Parts: sequence; C-alpha cells; structure tokens
Amino acid sequence: MPHDHHHDHLSPSGHPYRPDDDHPLTYWQQMEIAVRELLIEKGVTTAAEINAQIGAMDARSPADGARVVARVWTDDAFREALLADASAATRAMGCDIGPMQLIALENTEDVHNVVVCTLCSCYPRNLLGLPPDWYKSRAYRSRTVKEPRKVLAEFGVTLPDSTTIRVHDSTADMRYVVIPRRPEGTKSMNEDQLAALVTRDSMIGTGLAKAPRDR
Repeated sequence: MPHDHHHDHLSPSGHPYRPDDDHPLTYWQQMEIAVRELLIEKGVTTAAEINAQIGAMDARSPADGARVVARVWTDDAFREALLADASAATRAMGCDIGPMQLIALENTEDVHNVVVCTLCSCYPRNLLGLPPDWYKSRAYRSRTVKEPRKVLAEFGVTLPDSTTIRVHDSTADMRYVVIPRRPEGTKSMNEDQLAALVTRDSMIGTGLAKAPRDR
C-alpha cells in the first residue's frame, strides 16, 4: 500500500471510503447471541424462524394504531371497550399485540396525554412499529417528565394553560397509546380517511392529528 494512501480518498468504485463501525459487543449483545444460539441448538426454534420474526417486527408501522384511533372516533361501543381493556379490544380488531398490556389514553379538551419511557425505550411496537430515535434519547426521557409543556412546544404542540398535561411512564409490562382528539371538519369522513389523519407522534402525545386539509 502506498505510503501516501488516505482513507478519505475515493474507492475504486468512485465513492468515498466509509469508516468502519466495528466496536466490541456489549454484555447484552453477547447474551442475546448466546441465548439465540442455545435455542437453535436445543431445537426450540430455527434461525429462519428468528429472521422471520425480526422481519415481521421491522415491517410493522403506525398504520395499525391509526386504524384503532379511527375506530374509536366512529364507534362509541369500541371506544368504551378500548378504554376498559385496550389489549382485548385491539386483539378483537385483529391486531397482533402479543402478551403486551396496553392502556389507551384519550385526549380531551381539558387533558392532553404524552407517553415516555424514563428507563429505556418501552414502546407499543406491535401497534406503532419501531420507536423514533428521539423517543429513546436521554433528553426526551428526562425532560418530558420535568417540563412536558416546554417539550411539547418544541414539537410544535402549544396547549392552553388550562389544559392539564399528564405524562405516562411506560414499563416492560405496560405500554400506552394516546387517542388524539378528532379534528374538526371530519364528520363525513369514513374510517380509512380518518386513519390517514392519525400520525405516529399523535399516538405518543407529541403531536396532534392532522387537519383534513393537511392530508
């Protein structure tokens, strides 16, 4: 290799070299590999089954959660069932949420709910897909508990002083989904049209449902 070679030169393909992202495995990464290999060795599962489950989880999106919200907005009986037992109600809709205990939090004119996980990144992935990076950040996890109104304002959600903001801390056993308020001017819209107004952030509480003109 010539002595004047530098890693920031272009590669033979014409693209710049990218630095390696190699780093030692963490304790938990080593444990995951060991448990996975043991389960495969014992015949409990296979590598193909594990990869299929990973693919299925990665493919999940907030669309399922949006369908749930739209049903709440249009079906009073379902709304009551969801608020009483969100796990059972979403399963009845055909949502695969696994053993997760899910609690639905309904926003009203007087109360706005926002969800956080102060310990790590507990999140209803089966319903909303992968959590956004900011949800896992230390800043969001700590500041939302201490100054929720200011954090919401940074997300573009400015609420009247009369609105009570309730922060809910997710755990490994219990997850939350926020039911945002239904936008004005949507009385004639069907469930599919309403679902298109529901954003991931509105089901976390850091956003609001979109107005019809914003679709």
